[in-house]
Amino acid sequence: MLSQLQKLSVETDGRFATDEELQFVNQYARSFGLRLQTYQKLQAAEAVIVQQVYVGLQALDPTLFQGQPNDLSAKWKRDTIRVLRYSAIAMLLDDPTTLQERLLFWFQSIMKAFGAQRSCHLTYTAMQAVVKQHLTPVQASLFCPILEINRKLLGSK
Repeated sequence: MLSQLQKLSVETDGRFATDEELQFVNQYARSFGLRLQTYQKLQAAEAVIVQQVYVGLQALDPTLFQGQPNDLSAKWKRDTIRVLRYSAIAMLLDDPTTLQERLLFWFQSIMKAFGAQRSCHLTYTAMQAVVKQHLTPVQASLFCPILEINRKLLGSK
Protein backbone atom coordinates (compact mmCIF):
# COMPACT_ATOMS: atom_id res chain seq x y z
CA MET A 1 0.00 0.00 0.00
CA LEU A 2 2.72 2.48 0.94
CA SER A 3 4.73 1.78 -2.18
CA GLN A 4 1.55 1.99 -4.27
CA LEU A 5 0.68 5.34 -2.68
CA GLN A 6 4.18 6.61 -3.32
CA LYS A 7 3.96 5.51 -6.96
CA LEU A 8 0.55 7.18 -7.28
CA SER A 9 1.99 10.38 -5.84
CA VAL A 10 4.73 10.42 -8.47
CA GLU A 11 2.43 9.48 -11.36
CA THR A 12 -0.22 12.07 -10.50
CA ASP A 13 2.15 14.95 -9.88
CA GLY A 14 0.15 18.09 -10.57
CA ARG A 15 -3.16 16.40 -11.36
CA PHE A 16 -5.98 14.47 -9.72
CA ALA A 17 -5.83 10.68 -9.76
CA THR A 18 -8.35 8.85 -11.92
CA ASP A 19 -10.88 6.42 -10.48
CA GLU A 20 -8.87 3.61 -12.04
CA GLU A 21 -5.67 4.81 -10.38
CA LEU A 22 -7.48 4.92 -7.02
CA GLN A 23 -8.94 1.42 -7.33
CA PHE A 24 -6.23 -0.13 -5.14
CA VAL A 25 -7.21 2.22 -2.30
CA ASN A 26 -10.82 1.01 -2.46
CA GLN A 27 -9.67 -2.62 -2.51
CA TYR A 28 -7.41 -2.01 0.47
CA ALA A 29 -10.18 -0.28 2.41
CA ARG A 30 -12.51 -3.22 1.79
CA SER A 31 -9.89 -5.72 2.98
CA PHE A 32 -8.56 -3.76 5.96
CA GLY A 33 -10.81 -5.39 8.58
CA LEU A 34 -9.73 -8.86 7.49
CA ARG A 35 -6.09 -7.79 7.34
CA LEU A 36 -6.29 -6.38 10.86
CA GLN A 37 -7.93 -9.57 12.23
CA THR A 38 -5.26 -11.66 10.51
CA TYR A 39 -2.48 -9.48 11.90
CA GLN A 40 -3.89 -9.75 15.42
CA LYS A 41 -4.18 -13.54 15.13
CA LEU A 42 -0.58 -13.78 13.97
CA GLN A 43 0.51 -11.53 16.81
CA ALA A 44 -1.29 -13.68 19.39
CA ALA A 45 -0.02 -16.96 17.92
CA GLU A 46 3.54 -15.85 17.11
CA ALA A 47 5.32 -17.93 19.77
CA VAL A 48 3.24 -21.02 19.03
CA ILE A 49 3.76 -20.70 15.27
CA VAL A 50 7.53 -20.34 15.61
CA GLN A 51 7.71 -23.25 18.06
CA GLN A 52 5.60 -25.51 15.81
CA VAL A 53 7.80 -24.69 12.82
CA TYR A 54 10.92 -25.37 14.90
CA VAL A 55 9.62 -28.73 16.14
CA GLY A 56 8.63 -29.70 12.60
CA LEU A 57 12.05 -28.80 11.23
CA GLN A 58 13.80 -30.69 14.03
CA ALA A 59 11.72 -33.76 13.18
CA LEU A 60 12.55 -33.35 9.50
CA ASP A 61 16.29 -32.85 10.04
CA PRO A 62 17.73 -33.02 13.57
CA THR A 63 21.04 -31.60 12.30
CA LEU A 64 19.53 -28.51 10.66
CA PHE A 65 20.47 -26.12 13.48
CA GLN A 66 23.84 -27.61 14.33
CA GLY A 67 26.60 -25.22 13.39
CA GLN A 68 30.22 -24.89 14.25
CA PRO A 69 30.91 -24.21 17.05
CA ASN A 70 27.39 -23.49 18.39
CA ASP A 71 23.81 -24.62 18.17
CA LEU A 72 22.07 -22.16 15.85
CA SER A 73 18.56 -22.65 17.26
CA ALA A 74 18.44 -19.36 19.17
CA LYS A 75 19.68 -17.41 16.14
CA TRP A 76 17.14 -19.17 13.91
CA LYS A 77 14.33 -18.26 16.32
CA ARG A 78 15.37 -14.58 16.48
CA ASP A 79 15.64 -14.34 12.71
CA THR A 80 12.37 -16.19 12.16
CA ILE A 81 10.49 -13.96 14.59
CA ARG A 82 11.93 -10.87 12.92
CA VAL A 83 10.88 -12.01 9.43
CA LEU A 84 7.46 -13.15 10.69
CA ARG A 85 6.80 -9.73 12.24
CA TYR A 86 7.92 -7.83 9.14
CA SER A 87 5.81 -10.19 7.03
CA ALA A 88 2.75 -9.60 9.18
CA ILE A 89 3.04 -5.84 8.84
CA ALA A 90 3.57 -6.22 5.08
CA MET A 91 0.32 -8.20 4.94
CA LEU A 92 -1.48 -5.63 7.11
CA LEU A 93 -0.32 -2.78 4.87
CA ASP A 94 -0.67 -4.85 1.69
CA ASP A 95 2.89 -3.92 0.81
CA PRO A 96 5.17 -6.85 -0.02
CA THR A 97 7.35 -4.53 -2.11
CA THR A 98 8.48 -2.60 0.95
CA LEU A 99 9.14 -5.88 2.79
CA GLN A 100 11.42 -6.97 -0.03
CA GLU A 101 13.20 -3.64 -0.28
CA ARG A 102 13.66 -2.98 3.44
CA LEU A 103 14.37 -6.48 4.75
CA LEU A 104 14.40 -9.42 2.40
CA PHE A 105 17.02 -8.30 -0.14
CA TRP A 106 19.43 -7.43 2.67
CA PHE A 107 18.63 -10.58 4.64
CA GLN A 108 18.99 -12.69 1.49
CA SER A 109 22.64 -11.64 1.16
CA ILE A 110 23.28 -12.64 4.78
CA MET A 111 21.59 -16.02 4.38
CA LYS A 112 23.63 -16.70 1.24
CA ALA A 113 26.85 -15.67 2.98
CA PHE A 114 26.18 -18.21 5.73
CA GLY A 115 24.82 -20.88 3.39
CA ALA A 116 21.46 -20.87 5.17
CA GLN A 117 19.21 -21.07 2.09
CA ARG A 118 18.12 -24.65 2.79
CA SER A 119 17.09 -23.71 6.32
CA CYS A 120 15.13 -20.72 4.98
CA HIS A 121 13.46 -22.81 2.29
CA LEU A 122 12.37 -25.39 4.84
CA THR A 123 11.35 -22.74 7.38
CA TYR A 124 9.00 -20.81 5.13
CA THR A 125 7.59 -23.94 3.53
CA ALA A 126 6.77 -25.32 6.99
CA MET A 127 5.49 -21.96 8.21
CA GLN A 128 2.90 -21.84 5.43
CA ALA A 129 1.49 -25.15 6.65
CA VAL A 130 1.60 -24.09 10.30
CA VAL A 131 -0.13 -20.73 9.82
CA LYS A 132 -2.94 -22.49 7.97
CA GLN A 133 -3.67 -24.24 11.28
CA HIS A 134 -4.05 -20.87 13.03
CA LEU A 135 -5.81 -18.80 10.36
CA THR A 136 -9.02 -19.18 8.41
CA PRO A 137 -8.57 -20.06 4.73
CA VAL A 138 -9.32 -16.45 3.74
CA GLN A 139 -6.79 -15.11 6.25
CA ALA A 140 -4.20 -17.62 5.07
CA SER A 141 -4.79 -16.47 1.49
CA LEU A 142 -3.65 -13.00 2.56
CA PHE A 143 -0.57 -14.13 4.49
CA CYS A 144 0.79 -17.22 2.74
CA PRO A 145 1.77 -15.35 -0.45
CA ILE A 146 4.07 -13.20 1.70
CA LEU A 147 5.60 -16.34 3.23
CA GLU A 148 6.09 -17.69 -0.28
CA ILE A 149 8.01 -14.54 -1.21
CA ASN A 150 10.17 -15.14 1.87
CA ARG A 151 10.76 -18.75 0.83
CA LYS A 152 11.68 -17.82 -2.73
CA LEU A 153 14.00 -14.96 -1.83
CA LEU A 154 15.66 -16.37 1.27
CA GLY A 155 15.61 -20.03 0.28
CA SER A 156 17.00 -19.78 -3.24
CA LYS A 157 20.62 -20.56 -4.02
